[in-house]
Amino acid sequence: MKTILKIIGGIVLLIVVYAIIAMLAFGKNYHYEKSMVMNAPKEKVWQQVASMKSFNEWNPWMKLDKNMKIVYTGTPGEVGDKYCWDSKNDDAGAGCQEIKELVANEKQKTEMTFKRPFEGQAISDIVLTSEGNSTKVTWSMDTEQETWMKIMRPMMDYQMGKSYDEGLTNLKALVEK
Repeated sequence: MKTILKIIGGIVLLIVVYAIIAMLAFGKNYHYEKSMVMNAPKEKVWQQVASMKSFNEWNPWMKLDKNMKIVYTGTPGEVGDKYCWDSKNDDAGAGCQEIKELVANEKQKTEMTFKRPFEGQAISDIVLTSEGNSTKVTWSMDTEQETWMKIMRPMMDYQMGKSYDEGLTNLKALVEK
């Protein structure tokens, strides 16, 4: 019995030490980015990036709930182009994403406001860079994290990596047709 208590105590101690180290080591700003080269010119990739409707054709989170309510507002492909989503599925939650900046064939910057399952805001950039006849697409997200969320950063990096890889792979398939 003493051995089991020592093992449980050791595990609890490791968890506490990790939590303290994570809270001290990670800053409040969280940045994630992923890039992929696509065999298509910037202009063709831009068609899938420049509006919220085209973005949602390859957005990996759209598949989380086929019954998700989506409302588009603003002028497609212009600053202010926006969509809001609302899902009963907590993995999808609810929120809005709005284009804040567009540089034709180069950059799309959006602001995301999350309402559910947690509240928060994030900025996302999609940057297109020519690489010969191909286009390098770099998709990034920046947000501030609450202290308790720093503990989840390795898990968040893993989930973001899976989602961004899926999204960029979807985009690649669309533009390389």
